[in-house]
Amino acid sequence: MKRAFLGEFEEVVLLTVAILDEGAYGVTVTQEIEQKTGRAVGFSTVHTTLQRLQEKGFLASEMGGATAERGGRRKRFFVVTAAGRKALAEVKQVREQLWNALPPQTLQLMGG
Repeated sequence: MKRAFLGEFEEVVLLTVAILDEGAYGVTVTQEIEQKTGRAVGFSTVHTTLQRLQEKGFLASEMGGATAERGGRRKRFFVVTAAGRKALAEVKQVREQLWNALPPQTLQLMGG
């Protein structure tokens, strides 16, 4: 079975789409990442990452209705696919294994 590999920012974007559920589109994903991480991110960076995750099969999207607030333009909403959920579960498992493998003295040095 081939393991999914996600870059750190891809992981953050995929998690954020999962958090936002059906309300995930470029602007809300960008705002949520900034709010949750305190990290300033560019909309174009998020947009490119959303497209890449869709190409990898981790996200699916559909167009919403046109809104007056967007000058009649439609929003593209993203949802996590089964493959995306599997990738997130694998990443979580690997991270937990790595954290659990840290020798206790390492955590003491880190102030933990």
